[in-house]
Amino acid sequence: MTLLQFFLSDTFRIEKLDFKQILAVSLILFSVIDILGVIPVIIDIRKKAGELHAGKATIVSGILMIAFLFFGEIILKFLGLDISSFSLAGSIIIFLIGFEMLLGIHLFQDTIDPKSSSIVPLAFPLIAGAGTITTIISLRSQYEQVNVLVGIFLNLLFVYAVLKSSVWIEHVLGTTGANILRKVFSVILLAIGIKMFQNSLQTWLCSAFKVGCPI
Repeated sequence: MTLLQFFLSDTFRIEKLDFKQILAVSLILFSVIDILGVIPVIIDIRKKAGELHAGKATIVSGILMIAFLFFGEIILKFLGLDISSFSLAGSIIIFLIGFEMLLGIHLFQDTIDPKSSSIVPLAFPLIAGAGTITTIISLRSQYEQVNVLVGIFLNLLFVYAVLKSSVWIEHVLGTTGANILRKVFSVILLAIGIKMFQNSLQTWLCSAFKVGCPI
């Protein structure tokens, strides 16, 4: 099946478009991606890198989301990974980013390439991270794929708008406001990382060793 035939297949029939499903998917992804919540991280990355490539970050995030929408389980199996292991890795990265922001230290290399910073850690794991990818795989089993796809595109448009206006947002917040927001969110980011690690570790232990499984 060619790519054109794939998009013209029964999966993408126009009558399958459902506004309620699109709205539900969009709201779920919006809360998981939480692009407004990571504004302090975006500002911090832009300061270190000198600039952000909003288009590149959005495109890479979109490719990851769409790839995992259609081929998520196949990709992970091909790499010999499972969702819990993938989530564990993402939670550790998120924790380290929060730790770095809170203490004002540099755990990663001091010289950041603007091109690569738009991909890691911006596109992954902040935008299209383990939580987003896991959610997309779950949404695929509950909603029509075409509606999930539309929800992804709507969120990507909003993500692009936020990334593109990061300088303006920082100007509105001011230096003091940005620093306060950065410290507050660093603690939240640490908590999110710990919570993700805890849940992912429990799932991994249950699947690998049958330990800690819910009764």
